[in-house]
Amino acid sequence: MEPRKWIAKIFPWITVILGFIGIFVSVVDGGGKFNTYDREKLREYREEVREMFTHAYDSYLNHAYPYDELRPLTCDGVDTWGSYSLTLIDALDTLAVMGNHTEFARVYQIVSERKNFDANINVSVFETNIRIVGGLISAHLMAKRAGVELEDGWPCSGPLLRLAEDAADRLLPAFNTATGMPYGTVNLRHGVPEGETPVTCTAGVGTFIVEFGALSRLTGNPVYEETALRALKSIWSTRSSLDLLGNHIDVQKGRWTAVEAGIGAGVDSFYEYLVKGSSLLRRPELRAMFNQARKAVDTYLRKDDWHFWVAMKNGQVTLPLFQSLEAFWPGMLSMTGDIENALKSLHNYHQVWKQFGFTPEFYNVAQGGASAGREGYPLRPELIESIMYLYRATGDPWLVDAGVDILKSIQYSAYTPCGYATVRNAKTHTLDNRMESFFLAETVKYLYLLFDPDNFIHNTGTTATIHTNKNGRCVLDAGGYIFNTEAHPIDPAALACCYDMSEKEIREEINSHMIDLLHPATVNKFRGELIPEKLRKMQKKKLDEKEDLAKREQEELKQKLLQLKKEMLALEQQEQAEQQEAENKSAKSQTEQGNSGAMNSSQEDVANENESDSTSEDSLIKASNGLTLETSTEYYGNRGELDDSSDSEENLESDSQFPNFIPNKEPAGTTQEKEELGPSLQKFSSGDYSTTSGIVQPETMPNVFPAPSNKIVETLNNLLERFSSPKNYKFDMTEYTQALMADERFGLNASWYTDYSVLTCPGTKYTDRFLIHGEFFSEDP
Repeated sequence: MEPRKWIAKIFPWITVILGFIGIFVSVVDGGGKFNTYDREKLREYREEVREMFTHAYDSYLNHAYPYDELRPLTCDGVDTWGSYSLTLIDALDTLAVMGNHTEFARVYQIVSERKNFDANINVSVFETNIRIVGGLISAHLMAKRAGVELEDGWPCSGPLLRLAEDAADRLLPAFNTATGMPYGTVNLRHGVPEGETPVTCTAGVGTFIVEFGALSRLTGNPVYEETALRALKSIWSTRSSLDLLGNHIDVQKGRWTAVEAGIGAGVDSFYEYLVKGSSLLRRPELRAMFNQARKAVDTYLRKDDWHFWVAMKNGQVTLPLFQSLEAFWPGMLSMTGDIENALKSLHNYHQVWKQFGFTPEFYNVAQGGASAGREGYPLRPELIESIMYLYRATGDPWLVDAGVDILKSIQYSAYTPCGYATVRNAKTHTLDNRMESFFLAETVKYLYLLFDPDNFIHNTGTTATIHTNKNGRCVLDAGGYIFNTEAHPIDPAALACCYDMSEKEIREEINSHMIDLLHPATVNKFRGELIPEKLRKMQKKKLDEKEDLAKREQEELKQKLLQLKKEMLALEQQEQAEQQEAENKSAKSQTEQGNSGAMNSSQEDVANENESDSTSEDSLIKASNGLTLETSTEYYGNRGELDDSSDSEENLESDSQFPNFIPNKEPAGTTQEKEELGPSLQKFSSGDYSTTSGIVQPETMPNVFPAPSNKIVETLNNLLERFSSPKNYKFDMTEYTQALMADERFGLNASWYTDYSVLTCPGTKYTDRFLIHGEFFSEDP
């Protein structure tokens, strides 16, 4: 056979063999050629992330504290979610994760000096829970690692835990609805404003079980966990026949007002908390709910590893969009062990990042471009969150490559001299004047953990610490941390430290309740949850504290009125003295003038005095007219939607009558012109003074508290609020607790009871177990 013909015949076979060899090498080599990362290289990126955090954190302290968030283009601050000094609380546990224990301890002390969140402001129930309650619980649990001096009962007590409980108590009125699902807004002092819209998004209903569950386990008060569980069960009961949930629901009627089903904005953390709640609280019924919901998602929403929006009743696609918030999904799937499908979806999402340098809020998959008007990227963490989880699960270097892409994009396009700015348009990389608190709480933290494989958060259970408190010994820091949806890590072992019993306690409780074990039928008397003496004491303590607060406020008001009276009397005496002095000086000249001249002078003085009184009265009227209470409608229009257009020249002129509000000077190094950003108003202090309420300002921070207001105006403001409080729906904690325990609408599946009885550990006390887990001790288990 001729050589050419022989080669022609075997050439196709050679090509096939070489192809198979290439595929084999590709698979063995991890799917392709990627950069390799040793610990030294990872450490370099980790330190770059640390510098990123330090720049943003210091900028907040220097330019924005004590306001909620930093505005990085104008180098000032703004209150967005409730005047909490939100970024300070949101970033607190990030300091501990990065090992900055000195700064953690300093800020911990600052936050600890705040006694409560009593304020006449409307806040988002969802945001306050994930950022404030979650942030405080996490920081509370980080205190031992950071070397903070602890109370004897820690982790079951502590100043930040009490603050978290206070915040949660102020959110509970939102859950006092016909369905058990919460309103979206609550007033921290007065409860749910009357006339508040009952429409809430799905995530706003189902994103409480992690924080409220942890709070119940740490404090022993079951109301929080039961409240969150009832809300979850309630909205799950309204799912369609396809097991799909819509986007918005009327929490009083239980009817869907937005019927598109998806895994993105308005829905996302509902699914996330089913997985995380089941792991943190050892509640398999939540995992069973997720498994059922996941089947529906895969059947109707999943299209070529994207997840589109569909009609919840028939599963028809309505919006072929990818939303940046959906990027949490692969990370959550990794927690369930589904690595293959997680990587497939993550690959799609990373391609969007590569296309723009960021992930726009909405990406039209069919058109391959960002949706008009939704091109922004507010420094969201979801993509890097999933990358971090999957890298921990697989060790695939491609995931580090993806993380480096995100780090470089943010450094290149979002950096400003005063922090990091929201990307207004992912296509042009223009910036917006806002740095959300979640940038320091989530985005930077997940980046840091990606590049820090030895971080204590990644502990796989190979090490732990023994902690001894007045209740005995328990194991902490064994790993398995559960992040809430704001990336605040919670140590599951700490929860067990507060509600599990020692071996000795278990023996004693069994011996003292043998009659119940020998005669199980007697347990049926405890159907549902009891109200043991422990809960009654808690309720009595809170009522006493409320009465004491009311008495103190009344006494303070009396003192202020008395002080006002004294000041007005002193002012009157001063005016009389000045008038007398002026009369004495002019007495000689008045004597030389005739009687008619003296009469004219007297008439002139009377006219001047009347004019002065009239002017003073007009000033008080103007001041009282300016004292208004924000309505829920106004709050809904302003919360979280602040932009440059709100700082108009008209507002500047109207507010110029207040001396404590002055236009902010243009910061050095700002590249945008003032006309682009719009004028801004800043509440800078016009003089030094100290504050006795709220978060205490440390000496090293700039004084940005407003100057003391006029005491007359302040007293009028107190009177106005006291006698003209906004109308709100009635809420009584005792009645709410009793109604919660009597609510039997959402029974549990029998198999869940069986699984839980095997997996659960004993609770604090034998009878107290019925508080948190009482529903599992029903007559028909």
